[in-house]
Amino acid sequence: MADFYDPRYDDFDIEPLLQNDRILQGYTKCFLEEGPCTPEAKDFKKAIPEALESSCGKCSPKQKQLIKKVIKAVMNSHPDVWEQLVSKYDKDKKYREEFDKFLKED
Repeated sequence: MADFYDPRYDDFDIEPLLQNDRILQGYTKCFLEEGPCTPEAKDFKKAIPEALESSCGKCSPKQKQLIKKVIKAVMNSHPDVWEQLVSKYDKDKKYREEFDKFLKED
């Protein structure tokens, strides 16, 4: 079980993030260090670099599904913010191609 991230977020309700743009923006501001972080956002932020580098290699299938939904919501609603996140966490674009493949997997 140590090979995966903490399962306590497997049942994290992402619907408020997907349905309320203010909440989604709050998370992205946290990730970009432009605003305060909720305890959950702080935990997610810690995992971003490793998850990006490994295309979510330590994510359970449920976590992968949740992450893809949230990322796609950010990409669709705030492409400029997505680009800022990519620049912050992968400025050399080392992981982008593999991560894009991960996002397209079912």
